[in-house]
Amino acid sequence: MITVGEASARILRKIHPLDAESVPLERAAGRVLAGRVVATTTSPPWDNSSMDGYAIRSADLVIGESALQSQTGGVDASRRRHLKVVATIAAGQYALRPLGAGEAMRIMTGAPIPLGADSVIRIEDTDRGAERVAVTDLRDLRRNIRRAGEDFTEGQTLFEPATEVRAAHLGVLASAAVREVSVCRKPRVAILSSGDELVELRDYSLQDPGARIISANSWTLHELILGAGGEPVDLGIAADTPASLREKLELTQRERCDLIITSAGVSVGDLDYVRSVFAEMGGELDFWRVRMRPGAPMAFGTLRGIPWLGFSGNPVSAMVSFEIFGRAAIRKMGGHEKLHRALIPVRLAEPVEIAAPLTHFLRASVTRTDDGGYLARLTGSQSSAVLTSMARANALLVVPPERASNPAGALIDALPLTDDLGMTSDFQIQ
Repeated sequence: MITVGEASARILRKIHPLDAESVPLERAAGRVLAGRVVATTTSPPWDNSSMDGYAIRSADLVIGESALQSQTGGVDASRRRHLKVVATIAAGQYALRPLGAGEAMRIMTGAPIPLGADSVIRIEDTDRGAERVAVTDLRDLRRNIRRAGEDFTEGQTLFEPATEVRAAHLGVLASAAVREVSVCRKPRVAILSSGDELVELRDYSLQDPGARIISANSWTLHELILGAGGEPVDLGIAADTPASLREKLELTQRERCDLIITSAGVSVGDLDYVRSVFAEMGGELDFWRVRMRPGAPMAFGTLRGIPWLGFSGNPVSAMVSFEIFGRAAIRKMGGHEKLHRALIPVRLAEPVEIAAPLTHFLRASVTRTDDGGYLARLTGSQSSAVLTSMARANALLVVPPERASNPAGALIDALPLTDDLGMTSDFQIQ
């Protein structure tokens, strides 16, 4: 039996980023760039206005500027300079001629700056004249112009390989006229549950349930794989026979899977055939059993070159094992460099004790406190079959084997399960 840290390291040593594929920009969100991206255009493509106002020549107002400016910062009404308004430039239009001395052009945000202009006076600092305009404040002299190439220029490197594409990246790529990008391929992850007692939800009968239970792992693992950036491939449910397991595992080659996740069949029961079938099919077992609870009966190896994670069939055990090992494996295959959610320190709202010298992952609800810290409470039963307590949890308390007794108020690490820690219904930025 090995530690959680050793198991994680051994898994990730045998996991590598997948090959690259080109995808259109609309499918690039959340993916990881496999190559450098270079701008194919310049942004902005020309000098443009950052305000609605008037494009002017500062030379027409700067003569006697100190005399024009009043003590309050504005221009005294008796000293205002009037400029002739000769055009209006809307966004998407160019001025038909350069700006001459003593002239102004009404201009909208984003419109190209006319030749000769070096300032845009915001409309609030004028009398809004249509034929002649008076400038009432000189604070915008030589301002409010976004210069061509201020963001990036054609041929400039925008992003390096291993960059995760988020919303802002999409905006930059679209602005640079990049229509498709090379990204690491999404891993195709096989999901295989096993057990004669299992049945798919669609096949379950309330009128005649028999000794059958619905396969919850088919649902939880599917969603967890999607959330980690993988593409689930549901192989269905295998019966508790070597032949059925062999038939299902053969599908992983046909479906071109990059990772296999099985749940159940890896313990020491008489009908736990997964490891033996795995070996018969040429699989290479790296380790079996990890010093953790829940999820101790866990296996890792490779089957014909495909990495395999064998989780316990208990619903909570399978989810915890995925959070600790499966998520990181999928993210590494997808090219991500940050593989794990960061641990956060929390204070216990109640005493927490563990009985066995194993690393325990306890389901907890973590909330923010008034002082900006975190407070954790257990969500109920910690039985690996009680899935409702997992649904109420937003974190796992990570209790090391040497800390058998932890009093209320003790500080301990927690692994977030969601991104909602610290979220609030109130807008709190002042």
